[in-house]
Amino acid sequence: MILIIDDDIAVRTSLSLLLKSIENEIVIIDNPTQAFEVVKLKRPELVILDLNFSIDTSGKEGMTLLQKIRAFDAKLPIILITGWASIELAVQGMKLGANDFINKPWNNEYVLQSVETLLALNGKKVISRSRKEIDKKYNFKQIIGEDPSLLAILETIGRVASTNAAVLITGESGTGKELIAEAIHENSNRISKPFVKVNLGGISSSLFESEMFGHVRGAFTDARFDRTGRFEMANKGTIFLDEIGDLEASSQVKLLRVLQDRTYEVLGSSRTKTVDTRVVCATNKNLNEMVASGLFREDLLYRINLITIHLPALRERPSDIPLLVNFFINNMKVIYKRPDLSISPAAMRWLQKLALPGNIRQLKNLVERTILISQKDELGIDEFQSQLNLSPLRNEKVRLPGVGVMTLDQMEAEMVKQAMNFHKNRITKAAASLGITRNALYRRLEKHQIPFNETED
Repeated sequence: MILIIDDDIAVRTSLSLLLKSIENEIVIIDNPTQAFEVVKLKRPELVILDLNFSIDTSGKEGMTLLQKIRAFDAKLPIILITGWASIELAVQGMKLGANDFINKPWNNEYVLQSVETLLALNGKKVISRSRKEIDKKYNFKQIIGEDPSLLAILETIGRVASTNAAVLITGESGTGKELIAEAIHENSNRISKPFVKVNLGGISSSLFESEMFGHVRGAFTDARFDRTGRFEMANKGTIFLDEIGDLEASSQVKLLRVLQDRTYEVLGSSRTKTVDTRVVCATNKNLNEMVASGLFREDLLYRINLITIHLPALRERPSDIPLLVNFFINNMKVIYKRPDLSISPAAMRWLQKLALPGNIRQLKNLVERTILISQKDELGIDEFQSQLNLSPLRNEKVRLPGVGVMTLDQMEAEMVKQAMNFHKNRITKAAASLGITRNALYRRLEKHQIPFNETED
């Protein structure tokens, strides 16, 4: 049963008609007192609650009812109804335990997605499974590990993948946030549609609209051709917004609108476009602290974290290190045509004790660099130790340019050029020496407009 609580007959009627497609009993109530009695007696599966029941628009009556319902049932999904003018009330309601909020006038598709998602999540019980059982049910072949904390995460993403819930993935750099985002897409109903990755940390506020929403020819001085934006590319699929904590304030407002209304305008055009895309975000920053400091919009945070997944650091699951190392080595046997590669037991125990602040990314980089440099088929402690000591994080003799001499972008471009020249345009080796993936290196070559002729690795 879905309970709709609103004093406006037009709202009650519209929502009732909209939600009939869900094949669930709909009960409508026009006052808070009667509504709470229905909650206690009929135990609805979901509540849609308006915040205002009188001329007074303070939302006090709605907030009071929200708190009473939440005290009675801590898990009952609750969606608030609010107007843009009372967006602060909605955020306050989220703090008091609401699961989502919809704005008047609402987007029918978003309302249906939110209701279906919350009903699905609330109706499924968590079942602890082994890695083999999880792999029979879901496609997680690229995620390596059997630690209980990782298995719990796989269970969660398996459950939420089939919904349209917005997911926020948090964790330190190198913990595999992009892999988790890809796994959500690959186990969803959108698998046959695009998975579009966007590094928000690399997009300035001046380019944000063009990158995300596209532009038409003549929209600005250098706009010689029409450009398709990332949201349009991801229509019917999934858009992965990485490093969302680095998004500038002016861009946060623009992103909030498309997440809120599922609409946007192409730069230079007055036509409004609609978009249907699953949104998955990731960050290594503490967004709650950023909200408290005024660096991140609170309403945007509540829009992107219907489901939050926190990835543990690799040092918190050392039992997975041998599995990861063997996975990397097996791949590199093929890539580097060295079928006899192996690692000594002593070296494996040594790797398990490393702090590895760069997590999985650092471990992969260390293993690959060691394989590239060492001529031995069995890798021992000495081989790994020599490459660890050469890591920029450990090398105290690295000389950096003085402050103000170069920008970060210029330094990055110079490092990419040096790596490509040193490795004679061999992408795999250049990427390994920089501690990034091949795809990440391709993105930086494009970003800095560095010409190259790729040679065989």
